[in-house]
Amino acid sequence: MDLDLLLQAGIFIVSIIALLWASDRFVEAAERIGLSLGISPFIIGVTIVAFGTSLPELATSIVAVLDGTPEIVVGNVVGSNITNIALVLGLTAVVVKNIDLEYNLWHIDIPFLWGSAFLLYFAVSDGNLSLYEAFLFLGGIAIFLAYSLKDNERPDKKDRPSASWKDYLLLLVGGIIVSVSAAGVIDAITNISAMLNIAPEVIALSAVAIGTSLPEVAVSLAAARKGKASIAVGNALGSNIFNTFIVMAIPRFFGKLVIPQDIITIYLPLMIVMTILLGVMSNNRKITRWEGLVLLLFYLWYFGVIVENAGTAGL
Repeated sequence: MDLDLLLQAGIFIVSIIALLWASDRFVEAAERIGLSLGISPFIIGVTIVAFGTSLPELATSIVAVLDGTPEIVVGNVVGSNITNIALVLGLTAVVVKNIDLEYNLWHIDIPFLWGSAFLLYFAVSDGNLSLYEAFLFLGGIAIFLAYSLKDNERPDKKDRPSASWKDYLLLLVGGIIVSVSAAGVIDAITNISAMLNIAPEVIALSAVAIGTSLPEVAVSLAAARKGKASIAVGNALGSNIFNTFIVMAIPRFFGKLVIPQDIITIYLPLMIVMTILLGVMSNNRKITRWEGLVLLLFYLWYFGVIVENAGTAGL
């Protein structure tokens, strides 16, 4: 049993690494192709890159529905959103002392972030996400993108880089590896949860949420070290909005979603509190180190509850 558990843990880790690597290559290739076609860097940033950082969550969620463990989907989304705010932004604020925001998040980002969080809560509070609600979520991301892309200019042809056949090949190979590695992640989760008698959504809330949020952690800390910490906030905000609207909606078209009661009563309210707290903290266009420590305290409490619930389930 121990050997089997180690094997499944190894498969989980390797699959997560492959998933993150393939997602990164997929985004890089898509970005080069987009630039070569005359798509502006801004459009690529709020679409391809934002979608790319949510690609691991989306891939694992679709596979989870197809494999008969749909409860993983909402755990994946809620866990990743909490991790992005409490852990990613908390760490970033602590590392750089203060995050000075170059733009007013209350112009569009915070209202959409709050709206997506509230809509998610009310949509799944009955333990289900209907197809109608899934279409509403897709409408939400369409409105967000349309407003974000408003009055954006395309670059001149002379400023466009060229894309080679290698970029298109990397796009195809990256997509294939994402699909295969996502299947490996879900298979490992299913097997580990069965061996330890732990609910799959608990693993989704913890290990998967942290693993699939690694791109946000890496991008945010790298941006912070380069003196561009505000990028970390935009990255987390965009990723959370995409997670809620896209990662919850698209898997619904592959099958019904199961919303565990503990997520509705504990983790989803925590996600909403973290979302509101981020808006309050960013009201003065600055997130201080002390505020970052408060975010980390929330994350430590969140992770402690997960561990406690997992231990109780395993008894």
